[in-house]
Amino acid sequence: MQGFRLRSRVGVDVASLSCRLNGMSDPIDLDAYRQRIGYGGAFRPDLETLRALMNAHVCSVPFENLDVLMGKPILLDAVSLQDKIVNRRRGGYCFEQNGFLLEVLQQIGFEVTPLAARVRIGVPEDVITPLTHLFLQVKIDGVLWLADVGVGSMSLTTPILFDLDVVQDTPHDQRRIVAKNGRFAHQIFGSEGWSDVYQFTKESMPLIDREVGSWWTSTSPKGMFKQNLVVARAESDGSRFAIFNDRFIHRKGPDVLSETEINSAEDLREVLEGLFGLEVGEEESLEACFVAGNA
Repeated sequence: MQGFRLRSRVGVDVASLSCRLNGMSDPIDLDAYRQRIGYGGAFRPDLETLRALMNAHVCSVPFENLDVLMGKPILLDAVSLQDKIVNRRRGGYCFEQNGFLLEVLQQIGFEVTPLAARVRIGVPEDVITPLTHLFLQVKIDGVLWLADVGVGSMSLTTPILFDLDVVQDTPHDQRRIVAKNGRFAHQIFGSEGWSDVYQFTKESMPLIDREVGSWWTSTSPKGMFKQNLVVARAESDGSRFAIFNDRFIHRKGPDVLSETEINSAEDLREVLEGLFGLEVGEEESLEACFVAGNA
C-alpha cells in the first residue's frame, strides 16, 4: 500500500532497517539539503567542503528538543531525518543532527565514523553521565577531524583536529582535546576557563546503539530533555541564539549580549519562528514546551 511504512514499537523504521541489513542505504536529497542550509558550494569529500557544510548547517538548522517535550517519537532512519530536518524545516538533538550529517557526508564520499560520548556540561567530576551523545570522526587525507553539529549552544561550527593539547580557534569559540581520566575530553574555553563539553574513548556508535541512547534520552523522566526546553542556533557573526527553559539568550563567546524572558506559549512560537527559523505548525501545541520551560 502506497504511503504505508511499518515502524517498530521503539521507533525504528523497519523498511529502512531492512535496507541497511542488505547493504543498502536510504539516499539523502543533497539538493534539498543544499537549499535548507543555504550552501552554494560543491559536494566534494574534502576539508573545504566539510568546513562550509558544518558552518552552514549550524547557522541554519537549530538544535531543539520540541518533539521530546510534545511526546512525539524520535525516528533516526534516513528517510525520517530527511523529512524532519529538510522537508519540514525542523531541527533536533544530537542523534538526529549528527545522524543526518553522517548520512550526508557518507553520500558525498567522506570516510566517517559515528562515535559515542558522555556529555559533561555543568556536571561535577564525580558524577557519571550516560553514554548518550553522538558525534562524528571524519578522516580526510589520513588526518582525523571531529565534527559535531548536535551539542546545543556548544555545537562546532567547523571541524577540529583530533590533536591533543592544541588550542584550536573556531568561528565562535576556542576548543581543545585533552587526555583525561583514561578518556579524551573535548573542551571549550569560556568565562571560567577550560571546561569539558564531553568525554569519549573513540568507541563507535552504530545505529542500534543510537536507537537505544535516543530512546532513553527522549523518554526517561531523568533525562534533561524531558525536564528542560533547549533550543540553539549559531549566527554567522560569531554569536549564538539560545533558549533554555523560559529564557532567550543572545551570546557571543562568553559574553551575554541580551537576555529576555519568554512569558507564554505564543511568545515561544514567535521566537522559534522569527529567530530560529523553525516551522512549527499551528496545529502543534507548544504548551508542553512552555510548561517545561517554567517548571
